[in-house]
Amino acid sequence: MDKAKKTELENTAFNVREHIIRMSTDGGCFIGASLSCADLIVYLYKEFLNVTKDNLNDPERDYLFLSKGHDVPALYGTFAEIGFFEKDRLKNHLKTNDFIYWHPNTNIPGIEFHSGSLGHLLSVAIGVAIDCKMRGQKNRIVVILGDGELDEGSVWEAALVAGAKKLDNLIAVVDRNKFQANIATEELIPLNPIADKFEAFGWKTKSCNGHDFEDMEKTFSGLPFSRQGPSLIIAETIRGKGLPSIESRADRWFVNFTSEEVEMLLKELHGEEKARLTSDTIVAR
Repeated sequence: MDKAKKTELENTAFNVREHIIRMSTDGGCFIGASLSCADLIVYLYKEFLNVTKDNLNDPERDYLFLSKGHDVPALYGTFAEIGFFEKDRLKNHLKTNDFIYWHPNTNIPGIEFHSGSLGHLLSVAIGVAIDCKMRGQKNRIVVILGDGELDEGSVWEAALVAGAKKLDNLIAVVDRNKFQANIATEELIPLNPIADKFEAFGWKTKSCNGHDFEDMEKTFSGLPFSRQGPSLIIAETIRGKGLPSIESRADRWFVNFTSEEVEMLLKELHGEEKARLTSDTIVAR
């Protein structure tokens, strides 16, 4: 990856993080998980997926399904940055005059399917993947899963079907930030070894650093990992990435900050807040 492209991706992801932070007030949002997958979503839309605002009705475009729907602030922010809608529209977050709220809504161009209840969209993506194959098309169908979402039995039922149908056009990406809601995944229901489990279901798996654009490019450029079945990428990420004061904290799941706290977090993101904000300074509501 050349330096200019990497810088562009980093700048876009930085802007997306600003949007996420601004959406964490006046009703709040799921900030930690949204920050963990911001780089991943930016990379997918700017470098990997054949999806633009101009080809949303093209039957041969690629598809992205955000199964962990509570991360939608990262998707909203990315859409605003790549021109799916005007950036000012993000100010409508949780307002009654728009469809921008805590989970994806198909009334927003670019949103493929409603999600919120976890464990559903891998099954939806399988249906789309099978349909594309039946039509003889070469679409790539990507599903972003939360690691905590893997507790849902429906995910494993879908994974079994995808392997049986040898869907080499299907790509699942696990945002492995190691937290679900307000507890670490390995403290609640241990998930490891994730790769071995998917491999046993007929998937080919690889891992990458979900915050390193060069590593993501190296990994995604190798897709599909097999022509005999679906591919899984385990993206190692950090909950709350970009804000040291809330990184890897179980209590930074859903937050509703005051406008003053938002400004402090924006300063921290920009490196203007030299001292790390403590748990006593920022209080989630």
